[in-house]
Amino acid sequence: MTELGERPGGPRALLADRDYLRLWLVGGFANAVRWLELLAAGVFAYDLTGSGLVVAAMTAARMLPMLLVGALAGAVADAVNRRTLLLAGQAATAASASIVCLLALLDLVTLWHIAAAGTVSGIVWAGEMAVRRRMVSEVAGPTRIGPAIALDTVTNSVTRMAGPVLGGLLLEKVGIAGVYFLSALLYFLGFVLVLGLRYSQEARPLRILQIPGDIAAGFAVARKSELILAILATTVVMNAFGFAYTAMIPPIGRQEFGVSPTLVGVLASAEAGGSLLGGLLLASGRLTLARGRLFIAGAFGLMMAVALAALAPWYMLAFFLLLLGGFGTCSFASMQSTLILTEAPPEMRSRLMGIVTVCIGTGPVGVLAVGALSDVIGPRQAMLAMALAGLAGLAAIYLRWPALRR
Repeated sequence: MTELGERPGGPRALLADRDYLRLWLVGGFANAVRWLELLAAGVFAYDLTGSGLVVAAMTAARMLPMLLVGALAGAVADAVNRRTLLLAGQAATAASASIVCLLALLDLVTLWHIAAAGTVSGIVWAGEMAVRRRMVSEVAGPTRIGPAIALDTVTNSVTRMAGPVLGGLLLEKVGIAGVYFLSALLYFLGFVLVLGLRYSQEARPLRILQIPGDIAAGFAVARKSELILAILATTVVMNAFGFAYTAMIPPIGRQEFGVSPTLVGVLASAEAGGSLLGGLLLASGRLTLARGRLFIAGAFGLMMAVALAALAPWYMLAFFLLLLGGFGTCSFASMQSTLILTEAPPEMRSRLMGIVTVCIGTGPVGVLAVGALSDVIGPRQAMLAMALAGLAGLAAIYLRWPALRR
């Protein structure tokens, strides 16, 4: 395992580290592709079918693998070299995006092809926390985990902000083929970056029959920690109720506000813009609130912003509300990984990050629920109902586990 000791932890020093920089860029490329494809696939599906449920199903196809294989990915990442797993993931996603691009150029692409490519990306993404983000913490070293994860979260925010805008613009100007051409290119660049990565890992044999026991051991560690349980419960609520709002952005943008695909992308990027600003503040080390409090406060902040944005009568008001909500997203996402990577025993960290991925993977349940509600009561009302349910869930967690308040 790479362990590089105590070094300066500011953004400039981290990016001067050759191996951290490579992992940071790989994460940035993968995140950019994820968000531009989500937006483009959602708008493409809505323009084709007019159904919020179909849009939600396209999003769910990409997210469901996290629920199904997240814990497995964590157990495998403890045994198989994480650099090898990262290389395989970049190759698989580059291939699937290339196939969709070719089908689109031949005018043969269907929603099923896009859903299948999304599923491949989702399977690879299921290993993100246990593989690449675990590698980020190892390359940074134990004294720089907080700033390293915060800076990685900033990158996610940048790509979440730029990806939807770029996806909407590409879809509007060059069609779905252009979206997947760029996806394939960025995945290929990520593959090249991982090839040059210096990384070693303590090897242990992968025993297939032992995997269920490894996963169970991770859950046993989680059950013994009040703080880890609170983190996992909050992650479920945020992904099942909070982030489900993203599936409603294409219907709301197109139907309620009547804007172009590019402006739909701008609206989808608003929350990420706020998250970027908040991430820069966290990465600078100037924000010194207790990590647990910052984590739960961020969750409440985003959920409130989503509820208010659902009620906004104007496009710009919805944009600014989601922008403010992004500060909450940043606090939640950054502290989520940091708390797990600092509270869990080193030998259990990949497995626990895999369990976090499973909790994130509950998102498709919320996405499908908000999509079904949208077809019955409308996208605005569906988005509001999910946010209010999420606020109730967060309040219950805050009262149930006082570790978040300490």
